[in-house]
Amino acid sequence: MTKEEVRSRILEVGIVPVIRASSAADGRFAAEAVRRGGIPIVEITMTVPGAVQVIAEIARDLPEMLVGAGTVLDADMARRCLDAGATFLVSPGLDLGTVKLALREGIVMMAGALTPTEIMTAWREGSDFVKVFPCAQVGGPAYIEALKGPLPQVPLVPTGGVNLETAAAFISAGASALGVGGELVKKDAVHARRADILEDLTRRFVRIVSEARQTAERALTT
Repeated sequence: MTKEEVRSRILEVGIVPVIRASSAADGRFAAEAVRRGGIPIVEITMTVPGAVQVIAEIARDLPEMLVGAGTVLDADMARRCLDAGATFLVSPGLDLGTVKLALREGIVMMAGALTPTEIMTAWREGSDFVKVFPCAQVGGPAYIEALKGPLPQVPLVPTGGVNLETAAAFISAGASALGVGGELVKKDAVHARRADILEDLTRRFVRIVSEARQTAERALTT
């Protein structure tokens, strides 16, 4: 897929499941369950043992999925992920070397930032999305709404504190997509190989985002 197609898919779905698993097998299991539940996107964090190999396997065996690399700390790590088949990169903070590599290689970048200055810098340097992390600790949806006032053009992806109860509020506040970790990819369900639980959670998040977007669109037309 082209960079624009990847970016459009993330915007369309509006959810980026973040997988922080304790083994490569767990990561692969969670990715497949999320796909069956209706989200063709997954972010494999570099904290997963054998994360680069997991990315390579998903890219090879599940070509219909967007597989991204998360917790990417520098350009060297980013390069290994891209060589494995990652179609987007996500960092917990703002590393300009990684942003520049993604821009040079034509890969979607979701740089982490928290303050308005960091967010402006990430956007100005070419990040396609800005991951606002950790969002819950600085106000959650209210913080996203405050940021969108002066920065309406920046696609914000709050991560941290996004769950079934807060997802709609984040969308209403102006989030372009949501990064969802343990509230979607439940560790207990993964360990017990309860794909049904993960698939059900995936469908619920998809429904919440869709309904929240419809509500927001109606509010703009009334």
